[in-house]
Amino acid sequence: MANSFLSAEMPDALRELPELVLDLRWSTSLLTRGIWQRLDPRGWNEIENPYLLLLNASHEQLAAAANNAELLEELQVWRRKAAEYASRPTWYSSRASKMRIQHVAYFSMEFGLSEALPIYSGGLGLLAGDHLKSASDLGLPLAGVGLLYQQGYFHQVLSREGDQREAFPYNDPSSLPVKPVTKNGQWQRVSLELPGRTLVLRAWQAQVGRVPLYLLDSNDPVNSPWDRGITSHLYDAGRDKRLLQEIVLGVGGWRLLNQLGIAIDVCHMNEGHAAFAVLARAEQLAREERVSVYTAFRASRAGNVFTTHTPVPAAFDEFDPSLVAHYSEPFVSSLDLPMDHLLSLGRRDPRNPRDAFNMAFLAMRGCCHVNAVSQLHGGVSRRMFASLYPRWPAAEIPVSSITNGVHIPTWNTPTARSLWTSTIGDDGWFQQLSSSAPSLSSVELPAIWEMRAQSRLALIEYVRRRYTRQVRSSGASDER
Repeated sequence: MANSFLSAEMPDALRELPELVLDLRWSTSLLTRGIWQRLDPRGWNEIENPYLLLLNASHEQLAAAANNAELLEELQVWRRKAAEYASRPTWYSSRASKMRIQHVAYFSMEFGLSEALPIYSGGLGLLAGDHLKSASDLGLPLAGVGLLYQQGYFHQVLSREGDQREAFPYNDPSSLPVKPVTKNGQWQRVSLELPGRTLVLRAWQAQVGRVPLYLLDSNDPVNSPWDRGITSHLYDAGRDKRLLQEIVLGVGGWRLLNQLGIAIDVCHMNEGHAAFAVLARAEQLAREERVSVYTAFRASRAGNVFTTHTPVPAAFDEFDPSLVAHYSEPFVSSLDLPMDHLLSLGRRDPRNPRDAFNMAFLAMRGCCHVNAVSQLHGGVSRRMFASLYPRWPAAEIPVSSITNGVHIPTWNTPTARSLWTSTIGDDGWFQQLSSSAPSLSSVELPAIWEMRAQSRLALIEYVRRRYTRQVRSSGASDER
Protein backbone atom coordinates (compact mmCIF):
# COMPACT_ATOMS: atom_id res chain seq x y z
CA MET A 1 0.00 0.00 0.00
CA ALA A 2 2.09 2.90 -1.26
CA ASN A 3 1.82 6.42 0.14
CA SER A 4 3.65 9.28 -1.54
CA PHE A 5 3.73 11.29 1.69
CA LEU A 6 6.14 8.80 3.25
CA SER A 7 8.99 9.99 1.08
CA ALA A 8 11.95 9.36 3.38
CA GLU A 9 14.27 6.65 2.11
CA MET A 10 14.12 3.72 4.49
CA PRO A 11 17.18 1.69 5.45
CA ASP A 12 16.90 -1.81 4.05
CA ALA A 13 16.33 -3.27 7.53
CA LEU A 14 13.29 -1.00 7.95
CA ARG A 15 11.85 -1.29 4.44
CA GLU A 16 8.55 -2.70 5.74
CA LEU A 17 7.85 0.12 8.20
CA PRO A 18 5.76 2.13 5.68
CA GLU A 19 3.58 -0.93 5.08
CA LEU A 20 3.22 -1.48 8.82
CA VAL A 21 2.40 2.12 9.68
CA LEU A 22 -0.34 2.29 7.05
CA ASP A 23 -2.11 -0.83 8.30
CA LEU A 24 -4.37 0.23 11.16
CA ARG A 25 -4.92 -3.40 12.18
CA TRP A 26 -1.27 -3.66 13.20
CA SER A 27 0.29 -0.20 13.58
CA THR A 28 -1.12 0.54 17.04
CA SER A 29 -1.43 -3.01 18.31
CA LEU A 30 0.38 -4.15 21.42
CA LEU A 31 2.57 -6.34 19.23
CA THR A 32 4.17 -3.36 17.45
CA ARG A 33 4.06 -0.68 20.15
CA GLY A 34 7.67 -1.30 21.15
CA ILE A 35 8.85 -0.53 17.61
CA TRP A 36 7.58 3.04 17.79
CA GLN A 37 8.78 3.53 21.35
CA ARG A 38 12.31 2.64 20.27
CA LEU A 39 12.15 4.65 17.05
CA ASP A 40 11.30 7.88 18.90
CA PRO A 41 10.72 7.46 22.68
CA ARG A 42 9.97 11.12 23.32
CA GLY A 43 7.68 11.49 20.31
CA TRP A 44 5.77 8.34 21.22
CA ASN A 45 5.12 9.58 24.76
CA GLU A 46 3.84 12.87 23.34
CA ILE A 47 1.48 11.75 20.57
CA GLU A 48 1.35 7.92 20.31
CA ASN A 49 0.85 8.34 16.56
CA PRO A 50 2.99 5.85 14.60
CA TYR A 51 2.27 7.48 11.25
CA LEU A 52 3.42 10.94 12.34
CA LEU A 53 6.49 9.46 14.03
CA LEU A 54 7.60 7.77 10.83
CA LEU A 55 6.60 10.74 8.67
CA ASN A 56 8.79 13.07 10.74
CA ALA A 57 11.62 10.66 11.55
CA SER A 58 15.04 12.10 10.72
CA HIS A 59 17.70 10.22 8.78
CA GLU A 60 19.66 9.95 12.02
CA GLN A 61 16.71 8.35 13.83
CA LEU A 62 16.13 5.89 10.99
CA ALA A 63 19.81 4.99 10.88
CA ALA A 64 19.85 4.43 14.63
CA ALA A 65 16.69 2.32 14.42
CA ALA A 66 18.23 0.18 11.68
CA ASN A 67 20.97 -0.74 14.16
CA ASN A 68 18.74 -1.20 17.20
CA ALA A 69 18.76 -4.93 17.87
CA GLU A 70 15.63 -4.87 20.05
CA LEU A 71 13.65 -2.88 17.48
CA LEU A 72 14.72 -5.19 14.66
CA GLU A 73 13.78 -8.23 16.73
CA GLU A 74 10.29 -6.81 17.33
CA LEU A 75 9.98 -5.98 13.63
CA GLN A 76 10.91 -9.56 12.81
CA VAL A 77 8.22 -10.83 15.21
CA TRP A 78 5.67 -8.64 13.42
CA ARG A 79 6.80 -9.95 10.02
CA ARG A 80 6.28 -13.51 11.19
CA LYS A 81 2.93 -12.78 12.81
CA ALA A 82 1.69 -10.83 9.78
CA ALA A 83 2.70 -13.67 7.44
CA GLU A 84 0.91 -16.20 9.64
CA TYR A 85 -2.12 -13.90 9.80
CA ALA A 86 -2.30 -13.60 6.01
CA SER A 87 -1.93 -17.33 5.38
CA ARG A 88 -4.11 -18.64 8.22
CA PRO A 89 -7.51 -20.06 7.17
CA THR A 90 -10.18 -17.69 8.42
CA TRP A 91 -13.62 -18.17 9.88
CA TYR A 92 -15.17 -16.95 6.63
CA SER A 93 -12.94 -18.93 4.27
CA SER A 94 -14.33 -22.18 5.68
CA ARG A 95 -17.90 -20.97 5.11
CA ALA A 96 -17.64 -18.90 1.92
CA SER A 97 -19.01 -21.58 -0.37
CA LYS A 98 -22.19 -21.77 1.73
CA MET A 99 -22.66 -18.03 2.27
CA ARG A 100 -22.00 -16.88 -1.30
CA ILE A 101 -21.57 -13.27 -0.20
CA GLN A 102 -19.26 -11.22 -2.39
CA HIS A 103 -18.99 -8.07 -0.27
CA VAL A 104 -20.47 -6.40 2.78
CA ALA A 105 -20.51 -2.58 2.96
CA TYR A 106 -20.33 -1.13 6.47
CA PHE A 107 -21.41 2.52 6.63
CA SER A 108 -20.65 4.62 9.69
CA MET A 109 -20.43 8.34 10.43
CA GLU A 110 -17.26 7.73 12.46
CA PHE A 111 -14.53 5.11 12.82
CA GLY A 112 -12.29 4.87 15.89
CA LEU A 113 -9.28 2.93 14.66
CA SER A 114 -6.34 4.90 16.02
CA GLU A 115 -5.40 8.32 17.34
CA ALA A 116 -3.50 8.61 14.07
CA LEU A 117 -6.85 8.90 12.25
CA PRO A 118 -8.99 11.26 14.39
CA ILE A 119 -12.37 10.84 12.71
CA TYR A 120 -14.29 9.59 15.76
CA SER A 121 -15.74 11.06 18.93
CA GLY A 122 -16.92 8.20 21.11
CA GLY A 123 -18.34 4.74 21.49
CA LEU A 124 -20.09 4.55 18.13
CA GLY A 125 -16.80 5.14 16.33
CA LEU A 126 -14.79 2.82 18.55
CA LEU A 127 -17.30 0.05 17.96
CA ALA A 128 -17.06 0.67 14.20
CA GLY A 129 -13.26 0.52 14.36
CA ASP A 130 -13.31 -2.73 16.31
CA HIS A 131 -15.89 -4.06 13.83
CA LEU A 132 -13.47 -3.53 10.93
CA LYS A 133 -10.55 -5.12 12.81
CA SER A 134 -12.66 -8.11 13.80
CA ALA A 135 -13.94 -8.44 10.23
CA SER A 136 -10.32 -8.58 9.08
CA ASP A 137 -9.52 -11.30 11.63
CA LEU A 138 -12.57 -13.31 10.54
CA GLY A 139 -11.75 -12.87 6.86
CA LEU A 140 -15.08 -11.21 6.06
CA PRO A 141 -15.24 -9.61 2.58
CA LEU A 142 -16.15 -6.26 4.12
CA ALA A 143 -15.47 -2.66 3.09
CA GLY A 144 -15.98 0.28 5.43
CA VAL A 145 -17.45 3.58 4.20
CA GLY A 146 -17.17 6.87 6.09
CA LEU A 147 -16.15 10.53 5.87
CA LEU A 148 -12.71 12.14 6.16
CA TYR A 149 -13.21 15.20 8.34
CA GLN A 150 -10.90 18.20 7.98
CA GLN A 151 -11.13 18.93 11.70
CA GLY A 152 -12.88 15.92 13.14
CA TYR A 153 -13.53 16.03 16.85
CA PHE A 154 -12.35 18.81 19.13
CA HIS A 155 -9.57 18.58 21.72
CA GLN A 156 -10.34 19.72 25.24
CA VAL A 157 -7.62 21.69 27.02
CA LEU A 158 -7.54 23.61 30.29
CA SER A 159 -6.28 27.15 30.58
CA ARG A 160 -4.02 28.32 33.40
CA GLU A 161 -7.16 29.51 35.18
CA GLY A 162 -8.76 26.07 34.85
CA ASP A 163 -11.24 27.03 32.14
CA GLN A 164 -12.08 24.41 29.52
CA ARG A 165 -11.19 25.35 25.96
CA GLU A 166 -11.92 23.55 22.70
CA ALA A 167 -9.39 23.33 19.90
CA PHE A 168 -10.10 22.04 16.39
CA PRO A 169 -6.76 21.02 14.85
CA TYR A 170 -6.76 20.62 11.08
CA ASN A 171 -6.40 17.09 9.73
CA ASP A 172 -4.00 17.42 6.84
CA PRO A 173 -4.45 14.24 4.75
CA SER A 174 -0.67 14.15 4.24
CA SER A 175 -0.30 13.61 7.99
CA LEU A 176 -2.89 10.83 8.14
CA PRO A 177 -2.49 7.11 7.33
CA VAL A 178 -4.64 7.35 4.19
CA LYS A 179 -4.00 7.41 0.47
CA PRO A 180 -6.06 8.64 -2.50
CA VAL A 181 -8.26 6.01 -4.12
CA THR A 182 -7.21 5.59 -7.73
CA LYS A 183 -8.58 3.61 -10.64
CA ASN A 184 -6.74 3.41 -13.96
CA GLY A 185 -4.34 6.03 -12.64
CA GLN A 186 -7.08 8.55 -11.86
CA TRP A 187 -7.99 9.84 -8.40
CA GLN A 188 -11.55 8.69 -7.83
CA ARG A 189 -14.12 11.41 -7.31
CA VAL A 190 -17.86 11.12 -6.78
CA SER A 191 -20.34 13.73 -8.00
CA LEU A 192 -23.57 14.59 -6.21
CA GLU A 193 -26.18 16.90 -7.66
CA LEU A 194 -27.27 19.58 -5.21
CA PRO A 195 -29.70 22.46 -5.85
CA GLY A 196 -28.04 24.66 -8.49
CA ARG A 197 -24.64 22.99 -8.34
CA THR A 198 -22.63 19.77 -8.39
CA LEU A 199 -20.72 18.68 -5.29
CA VAL A 200 -17.44 16.84 -5.99
CA LEU A 201 -16.18 14.40 -3.37
CA ARG A 202 -12.64 13.04 -3.17
CA ALA A 203 -12.11 9.41 -2.20
CA TRP A 204 -9.45 8.19 0.24
CA GLN A 205 -8.56 4.77 1.58
CA ALA A 206 -7.26 3.52 4.90
CA GLN A 207 -6.28 -0.12 5.35
CA VAL A 208 -7.35 -2.26 8.32
CA GLY A 209 -5.71 -5.64 7.84
CA ARG A 210 -7.67 -7.33 5.06
CA VAL A 211 -10.40 -4.66 5.14
CA PRO A 212 -10.37 -1.39 3.15
CA LEU A 213 -11.97 1.71 4.63
CA TYR A 214 -13.13 4.25 2.03
CA LEU A 215 -13.52 7.85 3.15
CA LEU A 216 -15.10 10.77 1.27
CA ASP A 217 -14.33 14.45 1.74
CA SER A 218 -15.70 17.59 0.11
CA ASN A 219 -12.55 19.70 0.55
CA ASP A 220 -11.87 19.80 -3.18
CA PRO A 221 -10.81 23.14 -4.73
CA VAL A 222 -13.50 22.77 -7.42
CA ASN A 223 -16.21 23.18 -4.75
CA SER A 224 -17.37 26.47 -3.27
CA PRO A 225 -15.88 27.45 0.11
CA TRP A 226 -19.16 26.58 1.85
CA ASP A 227 -19.38 23.18 0.16
CA ARG A 228 -15.74 22.44 0.99
CA GLY A 229 -16.75 22.71 4.64
CA ILE A 230 -19.46 20.04 4.47
CA THR A 231 -17.02 17.43 5.76
CA SER A 232 -15.21 19.83 8.06
CA HIS A 233 -16.51 18.87 11.51
CA LEU A 234 -17.72 15.52 12.76
CA TYR A 235 -21.44 15.88 13.60
CA ASP A 236 -21.69 19.47 12.38
CA ALA A 237 -24.19 21.43 14.49
CA GLY A 238 -25.65 23.27 11.47
CA ARG A 239 -28.70 21.44 10.18
CA ASP A 240 -27.91 22.07 6.50
CA LYS A 241 -24.39 20.66 6.73
CA ARG A 242 -25.45 17.83 9.01
CA LEU A 243 -28.06 16.71 6.48
CA LEU A 244 -25.58 17.05 3.62
CA GLN A 245 -23.02 14.98 5.54
CA GLU A 246 -25.55 12.17 5.75
CA ILE A 247 -26.44 12.47 2.06
CA VAL A 248 -22.73 12.37 1.22
CA LEU A 249 -22.23 9.31 3.42
CA GLY A 250 -25.23 7.34 2.16
CA VAL A 251 -25.60 8.34 -1.48
CA GLY A 252 -21.97 9.32 -2.14
CA GLY A 253 -20.64 6.26 -0.34
CA TRP A 254 -22.85 3.89 -2.31
CA ARG A 255 -21.89 5.52 -5.61
CA LEU A 256 -18.19 5.22 -4.77
CA LEU A 257 -18.51 1.48 -4.20
CA ASN A 258 -20.36 1.22 -7.51
CA GLN A 259 -17.63 3.21 -9.32
CA LEU A 260 -14.98 0.89 -7.89
CA GLY A 261 -16.86 -2.14 -9.17
CA ILE A 262 -17.46 -3.56 -5.69
CA ALA A 263 -20.62 -5.67 -5.85
CA ILE A 264 -22.40 -5.33 -2.51
CA ASP A 265 -24.66 -8.09 -1.23
CA VAL A 266 -25.16 -6.74 2.30
CA CYS A 267 -25.35 -3.03 3.16
CA HIS A 268 -24.90 -2.53 6.92
CA MET A 269 -25.70 0.89 8.44
CA ASN A 270 -24.14 1.64 11.81
CA GLU A 271 -26.86 3.98 13.13
CA GLY A 272 -29.30 5.90 10.95
CA HIS A 273 -26.86 8.51 9.64
CA ALA A 274 -26.22 6.46 6.50
CA ALA A 275 -29.87 5.64 5.79
CA PHE A 276 -29.84 7.45 2.44
CA ALA A 277 -27.82 4.46 1.23
CA VAL A 278 -31.06 2.44 1.05
CA LEU A 279 -32.38 4.95 -1.49
CA ALA A 280 -29.15 4.99 -3.49
CA ARG A 281 -29.21 1.20 -3.63
CA ALA A 282 -32.85 1.15 -4.74
CA GLU A 283 -32.12 3.76 -7.42
CA GLN A 284 -29.28 1.66 -8.84
CA LEU A 285 -31.36 -1.53 -8.81
CA ALA A 286 -34.33 0.20 -10.48
CA ARG A 287 -32.08 1.60 -13.21
CA GLU A 288 -30.19 -1.64 -13.88
CA GLU A 289 -33.20 -3.98 -13.74
CA ARG A 290 -35.65 -1.51 -15.32
CA VAL A 291 -38.19 -1.86 -12.55
CA SER A 292 -40.02 0.79 -10.55
CA VAL A 293 -38.25 2.34 -7.58
CA TYR A 294 -41.00 0.91 -5.36
CA THR A 295 -40.19 -2.62 -6.52
CA ALA A 296 -36.46 -1.96 -6.17
CA PHE A 297 -36.87 -0.53 -2.67
CA ARG A 298 -38.75 -3.61 -1.46
CA ALA A 299 -36.38 -6.03 -3.20
CA SER A 300 -33.19 -4.39 -1.93
CA ARG A 301 -34.46 -4.39 1.68
CA ALA A 302 -33.47 -8.05 1.88
CA GLY A 303 -29.79 -7.10 1.79
CA ASN A 304 -29.90 -4.10 4.15
CA VAL A 305 -29.01 -4.19 7.86
CA PHE A 306 -29.50 -1.42 10.45
CA THR A 307 -27.83 -1.35 13.87
CA THR A 308 -29.34 1.12 16.33
CA HIS A 309 -27.36 2.22 19.39
CA THR A 310 -29.24 4.95 21.21
CA PRO A 311 -31.64 4.27 24.10
CA VAL A 312 -33.43 7.63 23.72
CA PRO A 313 -35.53 8.87 20.76
CA ALA A 314 -34.03 12.37 21.04
CA ALA A 315 -30.70 11.01 19.81
CA PHE A 316 -32.12 10.10 16.39
CA ASP A 317 -31.28 12.66 13.72
CA GLU A 318 -34.41 14.54 12.65
CA PHE A 319 -34.67 17.18 9.94
CA ASP A 320 -37.29 19.64 8.83
CA PRO A 321 -39.15 18.12 5.84
CA SER A 322 -38.62 21.28 3.78
CA LEU A 323 -34.85 21.00 4.31
CA VAL A 324 -34.83 17.36 3.19
CA ALA A 325 -36.98 18.23 0.17
CA HIS A 326 -34.64 21.08 -0.80
CA TYR A 327 -31.39 19.12 -0.75
CA SER A 328 -32.70 15.78 -1.98
CA GLU A 329 -34.75 17.13 -4.89
CA PRO A 330 -32.05 16.51 -7.57
CA PHE A 331 -31.56 12.94 -6.31
CA VAL A 332 -35.28 12.26 -5.96
CA SER A 333 -35.92 13.40 -9.53
CA SER A 334 -33.65 10.58 -10.72
CA LEU A 335 -35.70 8.12 -8.66
CA ASP A 336 -38.97 8.98 -10.43
CA LEU A 337 -40.45 9.20 -6.94
CA PRO A 338 -42.83 11.92 -5.70
CA MET A 339 -41.17 13.96 -2.97
CA ASP A 340 -43.99 13.29 -0.53
CA HIS A 341 -43.44 9.55 -0.92
CA LEU A 342 -39.78 9.94 0.01
CA LEU A 343 -40.61 12.13 3.00
CA SER A 344 -43.19 9.59 4.19
CA LEU A 345 -40.39 7.02 4.62
CA GLY A 346 -38.90 9.15 7.39
CA ARG A 347 -42.10 10.19 9.15
CA ARG A 348 -43.50 8.62 12.27
CA ASP A 349 -46.93 8.81 10.63
CA PRO A 350 -46.42 8.49 6.85
CA ARG A 351 -49.61 10.49 6.23
CA ASN A 352 -48.73 13.45 8.43
CA PRO A 353 -46.83 16.07 6.36
CA ARG A 354 -45.88 17.97 9.53
CA ASP A 355 -43.86 15.09 10.98
CA ALA A 356 -40.09 15.58 11.03
CA PHE A 357 -37.93 13.42 8.76
CA ASN A 358 -36.29 10.84 11.04
CA MET A 359 -33.21 9.04 9.71
CA ALA A 360 -33.76 6.04 11.98
CA PHE A 361 -37.30 5.62 10.63
CA LEU A 362 -35.95 5.66 7.07
CA ALA A 363 -33.43 2.98 8.06
CA MET A 364 -36.14 0.88 9.75
CA ARG A 365 -38.31 0.95 6.64
CA GLY A 366 -35.40 0.32 4.29
CA CYS A 367 -33.77 -2.62 6.09
CA CYS A 368 -34.87 -6.21 6.43
CA HIS A 369 -32.82 -6.83 9.57
CA VAL A 370 -32.60 -4.41 12.51
CA ASN A 371 -30.66 -5.04 15.69
CA ALA A 372 -30.03 -3.30 18.98
CA VAL A 373 -26.70 -3.64 20.80
CA SER A 374 -27.70 -5.68 23.86
CA GLN A 375 -30.64 -7.74 25.04
CA LEU A 376 -31.77 -4.93 27.36
CA HIS A 377 -31.38 -2.36 24.59
CA GLY A 378 -33.44 -4.58 22.31
CA GLY A 379 -36.45 -4.17 24.58
CA VAL A 380 -35.89 -0.41 24.79
CA SER A 381 -35.61 -0.15 21.00
CA ARG A 382 -38.79 -2.12 20.37
CA ARG A 383 -40.65 0.36 22.57
CA MET A 384 -39.03 3.33 20.77
CA PHE A 385 -40.07 2.02 17.34
CA ALA A 386 -43.52 0.81 18.44
CA SER A 387 -45.24 3.80 16.81
CA LEU A 388 -44.10 2.52 13.40
CA TYR A 389 -45.96 -0.75 14.03
CA PRO A 390 -49.36 0.22 15.47
CA ARG A 391 -51.20 -2.58 17.27
CA TRP A 392 -48.24 -4.94 16.99
CA PRO A 393 -47.34 -6.92 20.12
CA ALA A 394 -44.11 -5.45 21.52
CA ALA A 395 -42.29 -8.78 21.25
CA GLU A 396 -43.01 -8.94 17.50
CA ILE A 397 -41.62 -5.54 16.57
CA PRO A 398 -38.73 -6.51 14.25
CA VAL A 399 -35.71 -5.46 16.33
CA SER A 400 -33.35 -8.22 17.45
CA SER A 401 -30.31 -7.78 19.67
CA ILE A 402 -26.62 -8.53 19.22
CA THR A 403 -24.43 -7.58 22.17
CA ASN A 404 -21.51 -5.31 21.39
CA GLY A 405 -18.06 -6.82 21.62
CA VAL A 406 -14.53 -5.48 21.43
CA HIS A 407 -11.45 -6.38 19.42
CA ILE A 408 -9.34 -7.97 22.16
CA PRO A 409 -5.91 -7.58 20.47
CA THR A 410 -6.52 -3.81 20.27
CA TRP A 411 -7.46 -3.35 23.92
CA ASN A 412 -5.01 -5.82 25.48
CA THR A 413 -2.48 -4.43 27.95
CA PRO A 414 0.97 -6.03 28.35
CA THR A 415 -0.11 -7.53 31.68
CA ALA A 416 -3.38 -8.88 30.31
CA ARG A 417 -1.72 -10.24 27.19
CA SER A 418 0.83 -12.12 29.30
CA LEU A 419 -1.92 -13.77 31.34
CA TRP A 420 -4.15 -14.68 28.41
CA THR A 421 -1.23 -15.95 26.31
CA SER A 422 -0.15 -18.28 29.11
CA THR A 423 -3.76 -19.47 29.41
CA ILE A 424 -5.17 -19.85 25.88
CA GLY A 425 -2.11 -19.34 23.69
CA ASP A 426 -0.97 -16.46 21.56
CA ASP A 427 -3.80 -16.84 19.04
CA GLY A 428 -6.55 -17.83 21.46
CA TRP A 429 -8.72 -14.82 20.66
CA PHE A 430 -8.94 -15.90 17.01
CA GLN A 431 -10.83 -19.03 18.05
CA GLN A 432 -14.38 -19.54 19.27
CA LEU A 433 -14.41 -18.56 22.93
CA SER A 434 -16.42 -21.68 23.72
CA SER A 435 -13.34 -23.76 22.90
CA SER A 436 -11.22 -21.62 25.24
CA ALA A 437 -13.73 -21.59 28.10
CA PRO A 438 -12.19 -24.50 30.07
CA SER A 439 -8.74 -22.87 29.98
CA LEU A 440 -10.12 -19.47 30.96
CA SER A 441 -12.05 -21.03 33.85
CA SER A 442 -8.84 -22.53 35.22
CA VAL A 443 -7.14 -19.16 35.77
CA GLU A 444 -6.42 -18.67 39.47
CA LEU A 445 -8.06 -15.67 41.14
CA PRO A 446 -4.75 -14.29 42.49
CA ALA A 447 -3.46 -14.11 38.90
CA ILE A 448 -6.50 -12.07 37.84
CA TRP A 449 -6.09 -9.78 40.85
CA GLU A 450 -2.41 -9.24 40.04
CA MET A 451 -3.32 -8.35 36.44
CA ARG A 452 -5.86 -5.84 37.76
CA ALA A 453 -3.37 -4.30 40.17
CA GLN A 454 -0.68 -3.95 37.49
CA SER A 455 -3.17 -2.42 35.05
CA ARG A 456 -4.34 0.05 37.69
CA LEU A 457 -0.73 1.06 38.38
CA ALA A 458 -0.15 1.63 34.66
CA LEU A 459 -3.28 3.80 34.51
CA ILE A 460 -2.13 5.95 37.42
CA GLU A 461 1.28 6.46 35.81
CA TYR A 462 -0.38 7.38 32.52
CA VAL A 463 -2.64 9.96 34.20
CA ARG A 464 0.38 11.48 35.95
CA ARG A 465 2.26 11.83 32.66
CA ARG A 466 -0.69 13.40 30.90
CA TYR A 467 -1.44 15.76 33.77
CA THR A 468 2.19 16.88 33.91
CA ARG A 469 2.11 17.58 30.19
CA GLN A 470 -1.17 19.48 30.56
CA VAL A 471 0.23 21.64 33.37
CA ARG A 472 3.33 22.48 31.34
CA SER A 473 1.29 23.34 28.24
CA SER A 474 -0.77 25.84 30.27
CA GLY A 475 2.39 27.69 31.26
CA ALA A 476 2.34 26.69 34.93
CA SER A 477 5.49 25.65 36.74
CA ASP A 478 6.40 22.03 37.48
CA GLU A 479 5.94 22.72 41.20
CA ARG A 480 2.23 23.01 40.64
